[in-house]
Amino acid sequence: MGDIRFEGVGHSFGDEVVLQRIDLHLTEQRIGVVGANGSGKSTLVRLVNGLVTPRSGRVLVDGQDVSKHAREVRRRVGFVFTNPDTQIVMPTVREDVAFSLRRLKLPSDEAAARVDAALERFGLEALADRAAHKLSGGQKQLLALAAVLVSEPSIVIADEPTTLLDGRNARIVTDYLDSLDQQLIVVTHQLELLEHVDRVIVMDGGRVVADDEPAVALDLYRALIR
Repeated sequence: MGDIRFEGVGHSFGDEVVLQRIDLHLTEQRIGVVGANGSGKSTLVRLVNGLVTPRSGRVLVDGQDVSKHAREVRRRVGFVFTNPDTQIVMPTVREDVAFSLRRLKLPSDEAAARVDAALERFGLEALADRAAHKLSGGQKQLLALAAVLVSEPSIVIADEPTTLLDGRNARIVTDYLDSLDQQLIVVTHQLELLEHVDRVIVMDGGRVVADDEPAVALDLYRALIR
């Protein structure tokens, strides 16, 4: 299980302060993050793999400062974006999954076996040679998951992974996320997805305003948005 620490973390974009002195220690397997738009929740999780660098404080993943060791940390942390089109980079489904393994420099037979296993796991075998950008929205999100998980990260971050999906595909993606062995941090507005996680963090105005078990934290969030 991953060990993630935020130590006095602050961040701003220009004059806009988006995070204010965040102190957290995340070790649970399933963690949810909620907050209104502009609350700082997406910035918070992007700090974990160096997509954003803090202006103050530091973020540690398994003891490594992300600002100083971003490349090593990214091998441990997989990131699934809201819109899968932002992370699909290769022409076909198989090529896109295989692309994620390039940095690992695996023997070709091992890499091919991993790709085949990932395609099978996410039900994409029949689409392996299909143009990646012509898939349906649900298929694209499954491809994004396959491309992240093929490199076997120990931590997976999903930033609103079901927002653009219909109910059926949202359920499929959620079931796959629930089945992961890795530590999972999921950002979502769909509160029903967080009822069975281990811990929920509520963000508001760049601060952590609640950090508790789901029933308690989500009640506080519902009161906040009312």
